[in-house]
Amino acid sequence: MTRTEKLLAELIALPSVNPAFLPPHHPHAGEKRVADFLASAAKRTGLEVEFQKVFGVRGRVRALESGDMSPQSKTGSRGHSPHQTRESDLARSNLIVRLLPRNKIRQTILLAPHLDTVNAGDSQFVPRRKNGRLHGRGACDTKGSVAAMFSALCELMKSRPKETEIVFAGLIDEENAQAGSRALAASGFKADLAIVGEPTRLQVVTAHKGSIWLELETHGKAAHGATPQLGKNAVHEMARIVDALETDYAARLRKRRHPLLGTATINVGTIRGGTQPNIVPDHCTITVDRRTLPDEMESGVRREISAWLRAKKLSAKISSTKLEPCLPLETNPGLPLVRRFLHSVGQLKPVGVDYFCDAAVLSRAGIPSVVFGPGDIAQAHTSDEWISLEELERGKNLLLHFLNSLP
Repeated sequence: MTRTEKLLAELIALPSVNPAFLPPHHPHAGEKRVADFLASAAKRTGLEVEFQKVFGVRGRVRALESGDMSPQSKTGSRGHSPHQTRESDLARSNLIVRLLPRNKIRQTILLAPHLDTVNAGDSQFVPRRKNGRLHGRGACDTKGSVAAMFSALCELMKSRPKETEIVFAGLIDEENAQAGSRALAASGFKADLAIVGEPTRLQVVTAHKGSIWLELETHGKAAHGATPQLGKNAVHEMARIVDALETDYAARLRKRRHPLLGTATINVGTIRGGTQPNIVPDHCTITVDRRTLPDEMESGVRREISAWLRAKKLSAKISSTKLEPCLPLETNPGLPLVRRFLHSVGQLKPVGVDYFCDAAVLSRAGIPSVVFGPGDIAQAHTSDEWISLEELERGKNLLLHFLNSLP
């Protein structure tokens, strides 16, 4: 068993479920166990350790109260609901581990995986090795990246760079509202390149889609079900809207294409309306997931949908259901450090992914960001999450090779 595999098995056995997905005071909630475990290991290695409070006694940090300060969820942010702060959110912190260079700092590289996971049954927190894979909650999303990045950092202590500072940031709350990356960005932290840990199958990702969640409401007039002509059916009106969004509007989006991300998409995910069969419903709502391309902003998307509905002679009130915007990512692959990283891992050209992650938050704060890590997003959030151990070790070695190449 390699040190990286051993570390990942230990991390899987330490539940760090995002509190947003659990009842208050649940024993699996929060990232503290993992953060404390890594902090102790970092101190034994001689690395500098600090904790950056994200949630405190007053709930969300100020960064989360300002859309201007933190304008950016896997289905990451791969489809998230921005829950309000609860008691179980209190005293959650990012873990910051620093490896200082031998000489004056000339540049900073940030390694930024997230420590939280989605929920799972008790058996999924017991790591299981089978057929060259390690199974368990978080194996690929993203404790595999945590293990690879942290192991590379510890090994780098043997041959510290001369002028490059390496910072490992174990971020909280990525699976819900990205409070960890937003707090780091709002703190004024700067780096010359951020490598955000996600399961990319060890491909360097320079672009990902954004995510906008909208609620559309239609209003009608209630009446007795025996005399529906005396009312106005809000569900019927919404049915027309749903059909139009999933057909004509979706077709319109398919005409826009990004070289790495393909097309923007829309999905009607929920619908609620009416109270009982013999009452004409006077209210109906749907929620929509609109995945955006790098040139699209939420305000423009809302205006576009409103205008498109009007042209169809349809009407609905549109509002956002996310506390924070989830912007797309597009990092210039020609930037020197990005180009160097691509070359270091043997990749000829960058790729894009459909899901959202912390990279866009850091990029918005002025930190050039890419996404990279072992594992496949197809395994994330599944009932039998796993990671290839060969890929895990290769990921650690690729990161170490790149970091060792820096001055």
